Amino acid sequence: MRYKKFGSTGLFVSELCLGTMTFGGEGELWSKIGNLQQEDANRLVGRALEAGVNFIDTADVYSEGRSEIITGQALRDLKVARDDVVIATKVFGQTGAGVNARGNSRVHILDAVKKSLSRLQLDHIDLYQIHGFDPATPVEETLRALDTLVQHGHVRYVGVSNWAAWQIMKALGIAERLGLARFESLQAYYTIAGRDLERELVPMLQSEGVGLMVWSPLAGGLLSGKYSRDGSAEAGSRRAAFDFPPVDRDRAYDSIDALKSVADSHGVSVAQVALAWLLHQQVVTSVIIGAKRVDQLDDNLAATGIRLSQDELAALDKVSALPPEYPGWMHVRQGEFRRKQLSESGAL
Repeated sequence: MRYKKFGSTGLFVSELCLGTMTFGGEGELWSKIGNLQQEDANRLVGRALEAGVNFIDTADVYSEGRSEIITGQALRDLKVARDDVVIATKVFGQTGAGVNARGNSRVHILDAVKKSLSRLQLDHIDLYQIHGFDPATPVEETLRALDTLVQHGHVRYVGVSNWAAWQIMKALGIAERLGLARFESLQAYYTIAGRDLERELVPMLQSEGVGLMVWSPLAGGLLSGKYSRDGSAEAGSRRAAFDFPPVDRDRAYDSIDALKSVADSHGVSVAQVALAWLLHQQVVTSVIIGAKRVDQLDDNLAATGIRLSQDELAALDKVSALPPEYPGWMHVRQGEFRRKQLSESGAL
């Protein structure tokens, strides 16, 4: 297990992060993803920690709060030292019946963090993330509320999930202008079958020193090797009940064919190669892995030992490449001469 610097901070997190969306099973949506209870969750958390994972991600909406409860209790049951783990959770979604029990308002954030701390049985959250963009709340209000939490010691760092590049840049500008805690990470969907964030988000993250946490790195199980072009899948597979996130099927299955070829040459699973491809991407800080069983977790953890050659990476990149889109193709055309100058000068 390797550890990477988290955004522009001095914090280091494991390159794999344990996701807890499979914990709890409360609610119609979450029961389709997983319903692990305390004993099974303890096994997964314990195994991840043994493998060197020091990063655990959850959210207040996962299983209607049950995931946070199970995660916190697992840390207690396993007697995990607080300083040995980095705990991340999120706020934004509906957590009560009231009209203000959702979104990124100061009211909801300050209320939600207290409830998350209680469920997790913690005195502070290492990374508190805004789970989605709220068009009804000014970004400045959200940032001021998060800064309050940092100043009071309830939260150490703040991040964001599922925001567009322009929205994050706006937030970074406001935080710098007002001297507020800034977003240090983006949690976003990214796979070899879904490389959309490479158009705008990746350049922004690299420019501003914001870390990237990847959710659903196997595209909801599609890249696990359990699915075929004819639509058949193993019994109990997640996408059979919850077909998410959306993908370009033709490009996805072309990518899976290429992944299988590389997997066969290494003698490993397709899922391991899909995860290894992400771990080879410079912009990625940590990849969030979730599992229902220990053997699934072990298979995912093994991805850290795979080293892909430049030829293998090139082959995977070629088959999964995004089609050119404006203004990207114009930037490539107009910047060619200047990039050549930079390369010749040794600056690139």
